[in-house]
Amino acid sequence: MTQPSAPSYVYVGAAHWTAGARGGLFRRPATGGTWEQLTKGLPDDVHVHAITVDPTSSDVVYVATHDGPYRSMDRGERWERLDFPEGLQAWSILVHPSRPRVIYVGTSPVGVYKSDDAGEHWRKLEKAVLPERVKMPFACRVMRLAVDPARPDEIHAALEVGGVMRSFDGGETWEDGCADLLKLAELPHLKSRIVSDTDIEGMLDGHALCVSSAKPGAVFVALRMGLFLSRDRGAHWEDMEIGRFSPLTYGRDVRVSPQDPRTLYACLSPAARSQDGSLYVSRDVGETWTRFDHGVKADSTMMAVALHPRNAQQVHCVSRSGQVFGTLDGGRTWREDHLPEGVSDVYAAACA
Repeated sequence: MTQPSAPSYVYVGAAHWTAGARGGLFRRPATGGTWEQLTKGLPDDVHVHAITVDPTSSDVVYVATHDGPYRSMDRGERWERLDFPEGLQAWSILVHPSRPRVIYVGTSPVGVYKSDDAGEHWRKLEKAVLPERVKMPFACRVMRLAVDPARPDEIHAALEVGGVMRSFDGGETWEDGCADLLKLAELPHLKSRIVSDTDIEGMLDGHALCVSSAKPGAVFVALRMGLFLSRDRGAHWEDMEIGRFSPLTYGRDVRVSPQDPRTLYACLSPAARSQDGSLYVSRDVGETWTRFDHGVKADSTMMAVALHPRNAQQVHCVSRSGQVFGTLDGGRTWREDHLPEGVSDVYAAACA
């Protein structure tokens, strides 16, 4: 007898940094339904910063929280805190795409931790540091980690607010990749300061990055000032000039399609806290972009995009205020719904 396939779920995480807001981790079937808050094993006041589904098993889901990383082995029904050092906020989790027992966690204050046994034990990668160039009211954090699919020991990291760094040896040593970002920050239209005392703040405000096998050596990073491209594995950077294609240029998320490495998705908005946001797609590895979320009206910054690991027709995105937009037919039609009342400061989304 053929076993029924497991349901496809959408997961959304909120961090409730705003006074009076609710946070937490939520799940519903991809086809629609009621949002369920996942609580079993998670802290009551959990701040969720990132959600990562194991690429080899949709049953295994990780979340990065203010209390470190948590793992579920049953699609979110129950959670356990991994044996991770106390006192660190986890902001990113990477399950190695070809070595699934290898997991990396990015933290605040800045650090990268590695497990070689599926999260049972951890060690700090001591050389994963960058100079503090911008003094912010919060500690710098590692927002995204990505592996080059053609070079399994090559890891790239985006830092908020710290720029980018890279490793060619599985994280043992790291190189500062900010030189060109700092040069670009000298251009008048790329200067930005909000809460620091330096105009380089915007160009080091890293939110996400990805690597595509369709363009060897290329790394894409989403920053406050837009989308930027390295053609030489993170050594040099250039402005992709996303403003040619979108009136919105604040880059919050950028991801590669699991089914087609030529296809990229990016969340774009006017600013970190705004009343607009959109999801854009590129079918030619970032050369050109078009709006993907036709008919969607976000009332706040578009924060994250979730791509299904096996079904290219299924794409979801979330706004900071708790709107969730989804398509099950490759963007032809869209559904909008909302997380429970009071939930805000949404940071993360995933589906599987």
